[in-house]
Amino acid sequence: MLSRVADSLYWMSRYVERAENVARIIDVNLNLMLDNPVGGEQRWQPLIDTLADHQAFAGQGTVADSENTIRFLSFDPGNGNSILSCLGAARENARSIREIISSEMWEQLNSFYLRLQDQAVQGTVGQETSMAFYAEVKQACHLFSGITGATMTRNEAWHFIELGRLLERADKTSRILDVKYYIPTGLGAEAAGLDDIHWAAVLRSASAFEMYRKRHGRIRPDGIIEFLLLDPDFPRSVRHCLDGVRSSLHHITGTPIGSFRNPSEKLLGQLCSDLAFTQVDEIEDEGLHEYLDGLETKINQVGSGIYDTFFAFRTPTLSRRSRYNEAH
Repeated sequence: MLSRVADSLYWMSRYVERAENVARIIDVNLNLMLDNPVGGEQRWQPLIDTLADHQAFAGQGTVADSENTIRFLSFDPGNGNSILSCLGAARENARSIREIISSEMWEQLNSFYLRLQDQAVQGTVGQETSMAFYAEVKQACHLFSGITGATMTRNEAWHFIELGRLLERADKTSRILDVKYYIPTGLGAEAAGLDDIHWAAVLRSASAFEMYRKRHGRIRPDGIIEFLLLDPDFPRSVRHCLDGVRSSLHHITGTPIGSFRNPSEKLLGQLCSDLAFTQVDEIEDEGLHEYLDGLETKINQVGSGIYDTFFAFRTPTLSRRSRYNEAH
């Protein structure tokens, strides 16, 4: 497969997954404001920090209130990680490989991007329509993923799509979990109640609430950390995603799992093994935020290794390279 084609498949998939997860993070914050409106405006800066967009947002010279943050993360064309920018980049990548993907994939991505552009003309999402809007973004991304799974042959192209989708999902699940680090809860019994609300919101943002309750029952921080990081079966857990990345990477290279021929296979094998044998108390001893920082760095290194192995020998476009650096 041509490097250009593989690159476009990979980034098309990553950008769709990124758009969905930005919508998830915004949506859960809006729900938190409904559950606990006190101090709600202070919860928007942590979202920008979690998504590593603080420098880009600071350059605008605006306050991180609900209106400015929602506009920046949803529609700002100058923010390469906004929902509009991500879906625009995904659409451009898909346009360049229309002979590789199915017509149904292109039609879904193109039509939704055009609808999103119409919404962006308004500049922001109204409070009364925000829940419906972000639900529509998530549903449209799910539909694209479902169409992809139903119409693509399980060949090299499919596995490059899986690489992008699952690597991005692993990164964003860790960031969704890290949101909890930035949310102040205060002190006393009231703080304990708010803490449960915040942890439940983290689960809902990863569409994990019902499956977590079936597995662990009551809301417990250690159970949530284990479920979103270490569970081998839940499809949005970091471990499950990285196991999928490893499987697709080895399908592409033909290297048997358990061995490696390039740095990304080696690092990914080490990372998957670490997650398989890590226990929650070890994470808590290190500190959840510190552990997640290290994990996100390793996930970024895997992404860099994939780039170096499959895409680096051709000169990437400026926009794609800048977005890659901006995301990491």
